[in-house]
Amino acid sequence: MKYISQIFDIALRELDILRKNPLYAFCMVVFPLMTMLFFTSMLDEGLPQDLPIGVVDQDDSSVSRELVRNLDAMQTSRVAYRFASVTEARCAMQENKVYAYLYIPKGTAAKLLAGRQPKISYYYTMTCLTAGSMAMKDLKTIGTLGSAAVGQAMLTAKGATPRQVRAALQPVTIDAHQIANPEGSYNYSLTTVFVPGIMMLFMTLLSAYSLGMELKFDTGKEWLSRADNNIVVAIIGKFLVHAIVFLLVVFIFQYYIFNVLSFPRLGGVWSIVRLSLLEVLASLGFGVFAFGLMPSLRMSMSICSLWSVLSFSMCGSAFPIMGMDPPLQSMSWLFPLRHYFMLYQVTVLNGYPVIDAWFHLVALVAFMLLPWFVIRKVKNAMLNYVYIP
Repeated sequence: MKYISQIFDIALRELDILRKNPLYAFCMVVFPLMTMLFFTSMLDEGLPQDLPIGVVDQDDSSVSRELVRNLDAMQTSRVAYRFASVTEARCAMQENKVYAYLYIPKGTAAKLLAGRQPKISYYYTMTCLTAGSMAMKDLKTIGTLGSAAVGQAMLTAKGATPRQVRAALQPVTIDAHQIANPEGSYNYSLTTVFVPGIMMLFMTLLSAYSLGMELKFDTGKEWLSRADNNIVVAIIGKFLVHAIVFLLVVFIFQYYIFNVLSFPRLGGVWSIVRLSLLEVLASLGFGVFAFGLMPSLRMSMSICSLWSVLSFSMCGSAFPIMGMDPPLQSMSWLFPLRHYFMLYQVTVLNGYPVIDAWFHLVALVAFMLLPWFVIRKVKNAMLNYVYIP
């Protein structure tokens, strides 16, 4: 009972600190909720729509006009400009007016009908990887469909049956399935990583900041005295309020994406609760560990910010871990967001049992327990260190 009353007393003290400092309210509630709404609103259509594309149609035939109409009908592409020459189209792409342009040379229709394999060209910029890749996909599809349409007309004119036409134009039929994200939505794949990653950034920064402020204003001795210099009780009481507030924010995010926006998931409610608990406790544990390594407000927050920002690249959501160099693959295990992402994929998105991702579960628990290795150093800093700006 003594320890429980001490934890409760320190928690009330921390709640008073949070109430008096508006920075905590903004970083724990306002900014995470703004981030959640920003990403889900920005990617609400799932994929970029109506990317501007130019056309250089020097053939001006019924076949070329049909190709242009089909391109304009694509969901992700829009024919925004028609250029008289390739030079104009290239300048427009260099000025970022269009992401790509299609060049149809003169005589394309005549060569198609004569079976002489005309060439149409498309050029796309990879300055923006996403836009360039999607524009290339649409232009490639238009080129393939155009040649298939002409081939179908020629085979039909020669008396081929519909079955023979299909066999000639598409010898192998592809049956593709996008598992777990059938719509190919960027919102489903990016929001579920970026928003938790930003929340984990705030958690680690604020945990180190909270300890650093005790050192800065020389209130660490008073904080420890409330726990009879028991650093374990002091840490638990101090970060109990942080954990509860962050858990509520994380639960709001999970409810919003799964119940309001209907993000796909096969895992149950317990898998979401378990993942949220591990996310919060592992982040707070890493922040305390960073302060224990460098008992300085500035240095510990620098470590937390650097580690959290690097985790976006090392978690495997944007660039697959298997495609990285072996040293980077090994280094990816040192980032909590990597283990969060894997647990989310296995247990929440695909609904597999947690035993299939047991190593990532153990890794997050290890991050949660990291303060045990530096807890004596944190106590020593509060009792003996002098704050140096």
